[in-house]
Amino acid sequence: MDLTGKGALVTGGASGIGAAAVRRLAAAGARVAVADRDEAAARVVADEVGGIALAGDVADPDRMPAHVATAEDAFGRLDVVLLNAGVTAGQSGVEDLDLAGYRRIVGVNVDHVVFGLAAAVPALRRAGGGRVVATASLAGLVPMPGDALYTMTKHAVVGYVRAAAPVLAADGIRVNAVCPGFADTPLIARAKPQFGDFPLLTAEDVAGAIEAVLERGEPGECWFVQPGREPAPYGFRGAPGPAGGARPPGVSWADH
Repeated sequence: MDLTGKGALVTGGASGIGAAAVRRLAAAGARVAVADRDEAAARVVADEVGGIALAGDVADPDRMPAHVATAEDAFGRLDVVLLNAGVTAGQSGVEDLDLAGYRRIVGVNVDHVVFGLAAAVPALRRAGGGRVVATASLAGLVPMPGDALYTMTKHAVVGYVRAAAPVLAADGIRVNAVCPGFADTPLIARAKPQFGDFPLLTAEDVAGAIEAVLERGEPGECWFVQPGREPAPYGFRGAPGPAGGARPPGVSWADH
């Protein structure tokens, strides 16, 4: 992957998957803006790769436009955006719904992806096209019983990516998602003892999948990442259409 002279922005870039992806992008020649709520940790990673650190809450509607503007101004262009920041719910969301926790997980896991893509598109157009990858989850492809809120947010990211991608492909902007299974990152630190001998991905495994998506992903593809398997696009089944073959404008029932 050659990103020499390119500008990149990674949210949630101070640790875990985000930090591993920052290092990959920088190794490929990109200048990288590392965005994270933990400004000190973001600065450590940014200094390591010669990038810049950006602080703030990505769930804030004003934060992603500011991050994009700062990165584009610093690098002269923006070519790659990794919308990676995410949180867990800490509640099932079925019987123990906590409103503040619900608003928080939706804000970070869903709103930030929407705000981030909307903010990035004009900058990517100015660069002549680019790549956007959202970190979803295996929970965006299959239900995770007991974690309904997290499942909901990651399904939303997958649906958003699949619907947004065809709209932007004509501008040379390719939008994808990566959907990792359980990864050994700070996100599951408290629950890690429960996994026992269950195989976990490393942050580097997921960063490698992100690199593969950036290199050869097709618009709208959502790649699964699982231990011991090569990352690949998930094969969605087409929904059945109405009898007679009628199709609404812009919708393909065979789409996968």
